Amino acid sequence: MRKALSLEFYKLRRKYVLPMALLFLTVELVWALIAVSMSFERNRDSAGWEVIVAMLSTMNGLFLPLLSAIVVSRICDMEHKGNTWRLLRSMAVQPGKLYAAKYACAGLIMLGVCLCQVLAIAVFGVQSGYLTSVPLVLLARFLFGTLVTTLVVLALQQWISTVVKNQAFALCLGMLGGFLGMVGDLFPEAARRVFVWAYYTGLSPVTQQYASEKMQFVVREAGPISSAAAVLLAVAALLFLMGRRHASRLEG
Repeated sequence: MRKALSLEFYKLRRKYVLPMALLFLTVELVWALIAVSMSFERNRDSAGWEVIVAMLSTMNGLFLPLLSAIVVSRICDMEHKGNTWRLLRSMAVQPGKLYAAKYACAGLIMLGVCLCQVLAIAVFGVQSGYLTSVPLVLLARFLFGTLVTTLVVLALQQWISTVVKNQAFALCLGMLGGFLGMVGDLFPEAARRVFVWAYYTGLSPVTQQYASEKMQFVVREAGPISSAAAVLLAVAALLFLMGRRHASRLEG
């Protein structure tokens, strides 16, 4: 597995996946942190770590489904263009093992993106002058919720990218996911449970509430979030197994 994973990263050296991920991350962070800075300037009494976490969780609903679709599409498109699924069979290479390596490769890239977000939140909060004492537990919960949601999105995107050779379809799904992730909180609760992209805010440790005609940021209890995360991890495992089964049957 380690050799197959190393090979996946080696094949990405000319695919510009890492620069693309860095570009998406930079645009998202600049957008989100500028909005947070303006919020702090307008209302210094409401300045808090919760504002940053809530803002970035909302932005993740837009950016991370798109980035996940691009990363997975670039990783899977190599096998379609090279028509290597049939070749792998002739070389006694298990397609399922290759599928798992591709999922791990995409997961590690997105893990790096999530870790960079947490670091950016900590640095910005301290440098802003408004906040001190980095809330490690809150940031860990933010990282956990973001990563769990991303794993589900990656599993879905990889299944589609493997089954459908035309990667435009997978990219369109990523764009649709970005839209649903951005506006998911506007849907009824039953609909939000179906749209996996809406869990970027659904698993966020901070939520927004209106009280006395003012918006407040409230830290959620960990229990309900943990239960939803467990269900999502099961969904991710199911999507991965179904996608790997399809990959094992591909003939090129």
